[in-house]
Amino acid sequence: MPERNLEGLALTCRPLGEHDRLLTLLSEAEGITRLAVPGARRPKSSLAAAVPLAHLRLQVGGRGGLGRVRQLRVLRSYSGLAERLETLAAAQGLAELCLKLVPGEAPAPGMLADLLLQLGRLEAVVTERAERLEALAVSVQGSVHLLALGGFALPLQHCTRSGAPLVPPVGDWSWRCSLLPSEGLAIGAVPGARMMLNASELALLQRLTRPGPPRRRDGNLMGPEAVWLHLLDLVETWCGEHLGQRPRAFRLLRTACEPMPPKPPQPR
Repeated sequence: MPERNLEGLALTCRPLGEHDRLLTLLSEAEGITRLAVPGARRPKSSLAAAVPLAHLRLQVGGRGGLGRVRQLRVLRSYSGLAERLETLAAAQGLAELCLKLVPGEAPAPGMLADLLLQLGRLEAVVTERAERLEALAVSVQGSVHLLALGGFALPLQHCTRSGAPLVPPVGDWSWRCSLLPSEGLAIGAVPGARMMLNASELALLQRLTRPGPPRRRDGNLMGPEAVWLHLLDLVETWCGEHLGQRPRAFRLLRTACEPMPPKPPQPR
């Protein structure tokens, strides 16, 4: 195979032999590609920058089998996301989702661009010292986008049972819709449903298909943290049903975002 150039995001890097790394790359042109990075584990290697969450431009060679990275250039590193548990967990969860959604050695239109957009938003959470709710929202909205691009979109517009439009009557606190993971969302409290949403939660979920996050006029995110955690649970449930596994890093994200239990009073 002749040498070729690839641009993509390193999703995972694992040891390969004594000094090499096995790089899993998401690219627009080839989807998921696994490549050997010779000598990358040596401290002074010119290929040592092949690490997770690095946006790379690679020169790849090799004849048959596993391609080998000859040269690399770091276009952008997202290593700063490790400064906060919630941003790192959100990024890792989205990367896991791409690994499940994207076929190997096949083009993945839009997937890389959307993932880089979400990572940029997570980076802003770190640099701007934003609330952890922002990272949680990025993980939920990013998952909604990636699922749609990967062919497993959440069906948010019509009731899976009746076909009626899903138009949540915001303000009617008695209204409910039910998640049936193998089918979609159904109006009403359906027996055997995995979870239910009220009208405000569904309206917020429907907004997540748009490019930008849902914000109020004052710039703050719509919805409290408890609602975003509920929507994260819905996304995880959908992934478990249709992809066979929930992103494991989202469990860490939930741990980082759930409120701490109150401390018992100290004896006087």
